[in-house]
Amino acid sequence: MEWKMKIPEMELHLSVIHGHGLLAAFIFLLVNLSPSSSLSQGNGLPRMTSNIKEVLGKSFDYIIVGGGTAGCPLAATLSEKFSVLLIERGGSPYENPMVLDKKYFGFPFLQTDDFSSVAQRFISKDGVPNLRGRVLGGTSTINAGFYSRASADFIKRVGWNEKLVKEAYEWVESKIVFKPLLTKWSSAVKSALLEAGILPFNGFSWDHIAGTKIGGTVFDAERKRHISADLLERGNSSNIVVLLNATVKNIVFQRDGNKSVVRGIRFIKSNGSINQTYEAYLSQPENSIPQGDVILSAGALGSPQILLLSGIGPRAHLENFSIPLLLDMKGVGQDMQDNPGIPLIIRAKPEFRLPEPPQVVGIAKDFKFIVEGFVLPVSFNGTTLMRISIKLAFPESKGKLELNSTDPRQNPVVLFNYLAEEKDLRECVQMVQLVKKVARSRSIARFLGTKPRINVTSNPNELRNFCRKNVRTYYHFHGGCSIGSVIDRDYRVIGVKGLRVLDGSTLSESPGTNPMATLLMLGRYQGIKILEERENASAFGSQQHP
Repeated sequence: MEWKMKIPEMELHLSVIHGHGLLAAFIFLLVNLSPSSSLSQGNGLPRMTSNIKEVLGKSFDYIIVGGGTAGCPLAATLSEKFSVLLIERGGSPYENPMVLDKKYFGFPFLQTDDFSSVAQRFISKDGVPNLRGRVLGGTSTINAGFYSRASADFIKRVGWNEKLVKEAYEWVESKIVFKPLLTKWSSAVKSALLEAGILPFNGFSWDHIAGTKIGGTVFDAERKRHISADLLERGNSSNIVVLLNATVKNIVFQRDGNKSVVRGIRFIKSNGSINQTYEAYLSQPENSIPQGDVILSAGALGSPQILLLSGIGPRAHLENFSIPLLLDMKGVGQDMQDNPGIPLIIRAKPEFRLPEPPQVVGIAKDFKFIVEGFVLPVSFNGTTLMRISIKLAFPESKGKLELNSTDPRQNPVVLFNYLAEEKDLRECVQMVQLVKKVARSRSIARFLGTKPRINVTSNPNELRNFCRKNVRTYYHFHGGCSIGSVIDRDYRVIGVKGLRVLDGSTLSESPGTNPMATLLMLGRYQGIKILEERENASAFGSQQHP
């Protein structure tokens, strides 16, 4: 089996399994297989099952589609007072300890498949390879684990309650976030960022502040990864059922006068037939409509895809797939964005070194540029590459998402339009000039024991071509269910009752250095808002009917 990874200035052809012996094959199996029975529960985690019969036809106060970064803290919070079904298309990471061990950071990226791997690969129409999580915990289970809050300006712009935001961040941090101890590599990156003029040095901070800082990490002192699924321990485990290896096909509706009301969900086994479907429902008081919600937390690709498959989206596009129209909503799948990144390899020859996620970040040019250093595996035999990467935090270029198939397990078609806007291209040129300074710094040279060979031109016109040729994802894609066009400020889908979206698809930008911290916070934050909403509605009803 062979896998290709495009890197600026070179292309590596990596043999993944063949030739690396039994150890590599063993690691491959541990990283990718998700058993469907005898799931280990962990300490305090709720009931987890892949047995469809355990939820088939049953009713819950809330159904959360997607056990990822936002979905798990949301489920934990709602379970304090209500029953919750959390449905996840992937398996349990607790059956797969190598995914949670820091020394295997990046391994899930090396081998993916269509239906079962913990990371699902997709290639945007731009031709840029990308990944999305497919495991309980979502992308928090496979990402670099760098934790940094959103800026104060972002929180004000979106209109969130600042006190509740702070409390929600702290709720997350007290359980799964840690202060890192800098490695020699991270110390070298820190010095390189300062040497390149990314000042001041702010030490350790949760906050998104200009300069160079040490951020939080979800890896503890024993190098174990902590994930959003760990937050389920904070909930009422008796009120949560986690259904694994089940993929939602569409949403089930009923009519209430002139309005569509969500009744439940229709789903399939992730490794089963598209034609064999099952259903679960929202609790429905006698002679009434459901009072809870189905909440889509399936990610920036998954949530708009489910809306489209359910008949909510642009009429003409749905007609192409013979999907009955429920609601003509042109905004579904629109305003898709990804943060363009440029990685520079600082030593072309792979070497044997443990993988390292970033611990230090440089935030430069009025928060526009984010710079980090990685040590990433390039094969299962233990070889890694060191690279310095930079991303554009506020791209203007936007794209769209459309269906590729009516099979919900297949990736939708997404176009990000990297660097399509002239402003993005100009800023990419500045990005390359800055990241080149960091990579060529004396600090990096001292760490390597030699001056790094980085063949990047200094000619601005040639740098424009360099950007177009070498732009990569930073895995921070978002959009597709924007506030105002698809959902309201309470994250309710406009025009239907009982349906919300709460994940990266609702973001208009990637907050902070990356979205993980804010999505973890948002699951908790919005869960509390929903509980308050239900309490207020109940109190109002009591006043009306003494």
